[in-house]
Amino acid sequence: MKASNLVLGLDIGGTKISSGMIRDGKVLERKESRTPASLPQEDILDAISSQIESYTSFGFKSIGIGIPGLVDPGEGVVYNLANIPSFQKVNLKAYLEKKFNVPVAINNDANCFALGEYKFGPAHEHRHVVGITLGTGIGTGIIANGHLYTGRLCGAGEWGAVPYLDQTFEDYCSSKFFKREYKQSAKKLSVKAEQGDQEALDIFKEYGSHLGQLIYRLLLAYAPEAIVIGGSIRKAYPFFRKGLQETIGQFPYKPISENLKIYVSQLEDSAILGAISLVEENQFLVSSENTVDKSTSLA
Repeated sequence: MKASNLVLGLDIGGTKISSGMIRDGKVLERKESRTPASLPQEDILDAISSQIESYTSFGFKSIGIGIPGLVDPGEGVVYNLANIPSFQKVNLKAYLEKKFNVPVAINNDANCFALGEYKFGPAHEHRHVVGITLGTGIGTGIIANGHLYTGRLCGAGEWGAVPYLDQTFEDYCSSKFFKREYKQSAKKLSVKAEQGDQEALDIFKEYGSHLGQLIYRLLLAYAPEAIVIGGSIRKAYPFFRKGLQETIGQFPYKPISENLKIYVSQLEDSAILGAISLVEENQFLVSSENTVDKSTSLA
């Protein structure tokens, strides 16, 4: 599987490190290992390096990485990883480039999800896309004019922290909602909903209304052409679709809401695909910055 432009992609999370390379839009040589999240920084760096080293025989030429938390894509510094306490300010790019002697691109994991879906899913037909991951928490990635919009330190799109009702959107749009309000997991409620349990169906409709309120605000903020829903809760979409659509139906600007496409992710490795795509995306961003610098320079 050797190729002159082969990219290795990693999705680093609080519980696992997933990785792979791509051919014909599919992730191959996929591997997964446990993240030693509670250990010191050196142990986590060793775990990441060990996973990368297992691919050296393939001759990859660059590495793309998605990781939760704040990221400086230019410098490759990772900040404030809530699920990995020892990763509070780590120059991951410099460390890996020195160790493996290849370029490394790093970005937030939710951004990688959105980019992977945009590059390899049906959302590629659109120019303005928002990806939402629904699981233990929620993450949001923004595609504007066909490219990632990340803001400073990849902090754009942190909608989970936005106040909503008595708490935040994360409290109502992630698995926290089901556990807090109904003392059950989304997975168990999904099984009950499949069996026609009316209480479970009502709970998911309520959940859909909350998620619809989030999307309502995303429409106001970004006016996307498409929304892509990912994460483990996406599998229950048939049960919360009605509540979501009823809420979006209240949006005042009908040419935007009535033409909105909502996709449920069918890609199992969106974040890895997005991490791989970071290398090409970073080349575009650097090229754009150089063009801007030249056009705005004084004669």
